[in-house]
Amino acid sequence: MDLGVSHYNTNVQVRTLEALILRLPTTSTPTRSTPKRSKQRRAKRLSDQQVGELTAAYQAGDTVYDLAERFKINRKTVSGILHRAGVQIRGRLTPDQIDEAARLYAAGWSLARVGAMLGTTANTVRARLVERGARTRDTQGRER
Repeated sequence: MDLGVSHYNTNVQVRTLEALILRLPTTSTPTRSTPKRSKQRRAKRLSDQQVGELTAAYQAGDTVYDLAERFKINRKTVSGILHRAGVQIRGRLTPDQIDEAARLYAAGWSLARVGAMLGTTANTVRARLVERGARTRDTQGRER
């Protein structure tokens, strides 16, 4: 938009724009809404007793999601607490279990069957086998 003034003098531009603003119809004063900022949150620290309860509940079968809701913390925080406490996370496979999974899969077992035997999911088994460089089969048994 050409205001008929040179562009290098900002003072002239500001005065020109202010004059144009004054000529606009005034229906109501625009209110500036300040953006709502979320309240800064502090990380919740669990006491040693709560960590003990959390690990015992996990070992008794509660899921990470259940524990996150119960203790009002993030699921990743629950996983971190369990990891620091030395608790074996369900769904994770040990190197020996991965070896066994590779052997069974090579013998013709399905990923779902291997996962069920190892107490984890087919996706977990597939991911660990792919990490090791194993080639997977499609649903018809053909190599991909």
